[in-house]
Amino acid sequence: MAGISAALRDAVHQHAPTSLMGMQQRLFSFWFNSFIYNQIWEDPAVDLQALELNQESRVLTIASGGCNVLNYLTATPAHITAIDLNPYHMSLTRLKLAAMKHLPDHAAFYDFFGYADREQNESQYESHIRPHLDDEVDAFWQGRSILGQRRIHMFRDGLYRNTRFGYFMRFLHWIARQTNYQPEKILSASSLYEQKAIFDQHIAPFFDNKLVKFLGKLPVSVFSLGIPPQQYKAMKEQGNLIGQYRERVERLACQFPIQDNYFAWQGFSHSYDHEKREAIPPYLQADNYELIRSQLGKVDTHLGSMIDFLQAQAPHSYDRFVFLDAQDWMSDDVLCQLWTEIARVGKPGTRIIFRTAAAESPLEAALPAELLAQFVYEGERSAQGFQQDRSAIYGGFHLYRKAD
Repeated sequence: MAGISAALRDAVHQHAPTSLMGMQQRLFSFWFNSFIYNQIWEDPAVDLQALELNQESRVLTIASGGCNVLNYLTATPAHITAIDLNPYHMSLTRLKLAAMKHLPDHAAFYDFFGYADREQNESQYESHIRPHLDDEVDAFWQGRSILGQRRIHMFRDGLYRNTRFGYFMRFLHWIARQTNYQPEKILSASSLYEQKAIFDQHIAPFFDNKLVKFLGKLPVSVFSLGIPPQQYKAMKEQGNLIGQYRERVERLACQFPIQDNYFAWQGFSHSYDHEKREAIPPYLQADNYELIRSQLGKVDTHLGSMIDFLQAQAPHSYDRFVFLDAQDWMSDDVLCQLWTEIARVGKPGTRIIFRTAAAESPLEAALPAELLAQFVYEGERSAQGFQQDRSAIYGGFHLYRKAD
């Protein structure tokens, strides 16, 4: 799994290697071929409201860290297929599924993926999870990181601190401490008013730091957020990048009550709220544990390209699609291929959701009129979803529906 997959190269390498964009794309694919996300950064409450899942829904989603797959099972759909280009993220998804099924109880599962830094997690893995893994997944977790540690040790040493995203956030926190700011104070706020006051005192000035301003203008600085050069370019075209970063962090810190915004807890402390357990994802909540566990047989996983997978599916075989922000990576030709397959594979009434770094949907300009006419853009519901998304890191949320 060490090499960059052909599917990942095809998705990212869109310019000649001798061009500046081409070099950036190749550097990104090298960087992305690792653990980027320690949790998914799309709000499942917004997703579930837009998707309107029912017991007949067949979902095709990008896996990422697997949180969304388990979160969607709380709505008891008929089936979920999780697919991803990144073997690290797919291995994490498969580990979550196996852990949910084979760990003895919710407490052990929460130790593993809630705390994700417990000494006993390794022995729990050896006793309860490893015997049920296939050779490929087991070999991955027994394999070693670039620092020489077995990958399974991430759950002893702190999963939420030891991915590319985790390292990046720790670096930003280090800069804040050097300048006498304490962004983690936001987590002790008791009201939106207090959140805004702490933001103004401990977080907003961070964006005036000269080092932060310098780093914010480098495409490679945001690779650890999973933002490829194409996505960075779209954000840059919208104007002041530092202003965009500040606006999104302010939304994360101030627009939603901190008490149950687990995205803010991860952003400002690299952890969840273990004491009250209100700011945790649905799949970690004790009330959802047995329900999700009973639904695991509905999930299958695939490592590879979304388009390649769709081309092998029967017409009208799926009716819900979740693309996260993957379309920001795609050229117009690839977008046309993807949505041609959605038109074929999707049932009438199919619902498709995705996020974008910029505010606008790329489809209006990328798809030919005859293909675009097969879908209806739910503009009002898209705008509502964007305003309600607690992760607050994207520029747009978009919901399309296949015309009846």
